[in-house]
Amino acid sequence: MPENAAAAGSLEKLFKLSQKGTTVKTEMLAGLTTFVAVGYIIFVNPSILADAGIPKEAAIAATLWSTIFATALMGFWANYPVAVAPGMGLNAFFAYTAVLGFGLSWQAALAAVFVSGVVFLILTLGGIRQAIIRAVPMSIKSAIGVGIGTFIAFIGLQGSGIVIDNPATLVGAGHVASLNFELGGQAPLLTCAGVVFTGVLMARGVRGAILLGILFTTVLGMMVGAGPVPKGLSDIVSANVPSLFGENGTFGQLDFRGALNFGILHIIFTFTIVELFDNMGTLIGLTKKAGLMKADGHIENLDRALTTDAIGTMASAIVGTSTVTSYVESAAGVAEGGRTGLTAIVVAVLFFVALFFAPLVGLVQGFATAPALIIVGALMMSEVVHIDFSDITEAIPVCLTIVMMPLTYSIANGFAFGFVSYTLLKVCSGRFKDVSWVMYLVSAAFILNFVLRLH
Repeated sequence: MPENAAAAGSLEKLFKLSQKGTTVKTEMLAGLTTFVAVGYIIFVNPSILADAGIPKEAAIAATLWSTIFATALMGFWANYPVAVAPGMGLNAFFAYTAVLGFGLSWQAALAAVFVSGVVFLILTLGGIRQAIIRAVPMSIKSAIGVGIGTFIAFIGLQGSGIVIDNPATLVGAGHVASLNFELGGQAPLLTCAGVVFTGVLMARGVRGAILLGILFTTVLGMMVGAGPVPKGLSDIVSANVPSLFGENGTFGQLDFRGALNFGILHIIFTFTIVELFDNMGTLIGLTKKAGLMKADGHIENLDRALTTDAIGTMASAIVGTSTVTSYVESAAGVAEGGRTGLTAIVVAVLFFVALFFAPLVGLVQGFATAPALIIVGALMMSEVVHIDFSDITEAIPVCLTIVMMPLTYSIANGFAFGFVSYTLLKVCSGRFKDVSWVMYLVSAAFILNFVLRLH
């Protein structure tokens, strides 16, 4: 008992539990809840990184270690009940735009991620982030989230075979009702089943619905021969954790020279802007729900939380994964009473335990992670309700921001068309005052980028 009391006292002193109106038991339950809600990233992120050419085992290790480090830092330093992991949308931009779209090597793309982390840290410490965030109109901010959601959903639909190539119309519907399942192949019907199963769980308020949906679809795939079946305990639990090192390792594989030779200004810009808006929006919403926001709008330790994300981003590039960000799914743990960094520490510990179950990731096929991409995309599209379509000078840029991301397979292009069209429409309509000097600079940079692509 004395030892337990001493431990409790240390936790109380470190995390200020009573001051925040919480207990060790509540924080641990909240941490478990958040882990279940965020756990799908263990399966989804390595799958996306593998599409960019990163070795699967190293991608698993990088996903887990970056999450462990950044989440623990958020808990210990910022004292926030928030999980930090490779961000959905940011990983899609990394793989499908920077690497597959622009032709960067994944090593050069990691260098771009690192530099964006440095830029974000400078913006955070210098207070410049507020000016940038204020400069971008609310309609474009909302459209960014909707566009990325649309893009992520499209990736899931395409990867599962629900959407396929069509020479006449570019895209078309796949054989959704086909019962012809092949090991390691596309299985659109299984993905559809996964979407429905996960959606029903979410509608019923089941915690960790996305993770359960991945597991359900994986097992269903095993039953019909579309996925590999574990033959022993070694296919589930590993005595050796996934490694970042070795011949196929990703640790320290940043190619700054390759990135600079390519010219990565617009890529760094996009990484930074997406991280700014995504992270700020998430933190503001979560801190308000957790009671960390004062009546005057001041948020306790916000600078520490933002700095944590910046440091976490640099660390994620070093270990070999795309940008980390605060996860909105942390709201599940906050709803269970999580109020301090102890919740985040519990999440970090559980992700460490997950290192020993890494073989499970190899059993999860693309058709099983596709439902998660589709549903996360749907959740991100909810921002559309905050957009005013009655003003045509707002509606057109919003539309272009949203549709150009999936149609050009590039988040950066969505940004470019949205920003430039907004500035041109406002100026040509005589509404100069609606456009900030930052928007003029950003739009000019995108126009210059379009011109440079001609040469």
